[in-house]
Amino acid sequence: KVKFHAPIHDPHKIICIGLNYKDHAAESGAQIPKEPILFSKYATALIGHNENIVLPPVSQEVDYEAELVIVVGKRGRNIPVAGAMDYVAGYTVGHDVSARDWQLKKDGKQWMVGKTFDTFAPAGPVLVTKDEVPDPHKLAIKLRLNGQTMQDSSTAQLIFGVPEIIAYLSQVFTLEPGDLIYTGTPPGVGFARKPPVFLKGGDVVEVEIEGLGVLRNAVVQG
Repeated sequence: KVKFHAPIHDPHKIICIGLNYKDHAAESGAQIPKEPILFSKYATALIGHNENIVLPPVSQEVDYEAELVIVVGKRGRNIPVAGAMDYVAGYTVGHDVSARDWQLKKDGKQWMVGKTFDTFAPAGPVLVTKDEVPDPHKLAIKLRLNGQTMQDSSTAQLIFGVPEIIAYLSQVFTLEPGDLIYTGTPPGVGFARKPPVFLKGGDVVEVEIEGLGVLRNAVVQG
């Protein structure tokens, strides 16, 4: 009878890192970035475990992306890498749902607009505190679509780790408690497959990260 909501229900910011796995950059045919690639989602995209991902009628190429999410625990600006872990409250499982036709085929490549449709930021099922995760850079991360494993990697493949991400972002804006940072996705995404695989109504997506649980969301056609 319990209904899950996102562990943080109204974050001031949802910040996302693009192309942050070495194996995913290779899959995408992209160069390894020298600095983090940033985009954002709005809080209206946030949903929790067992809530539905709603496919917008204006997109025909909605993709899946398993992600480790950092939950910020303390306000900070210009944070040094050496002290960045002090600003982490914990972690949760995230899913960066992406409308590829909006992200990649619009004038100027509209990364943010393709990523922030309502329901495009599932997170959960729970917030796991930092002390329960000895090393966030050694976690198995997987995504299953209708029971089939589509992504299977490790956070050891992260190009920019948790401290580097926090330090980099805090040069630009103040990080605040409850801010969510989606840290990027491993290979196996739908648009890179041949033929491509996109989400459709009736699908069920499960994202699993070692020690953090399984985030499950059904997909419905809007």
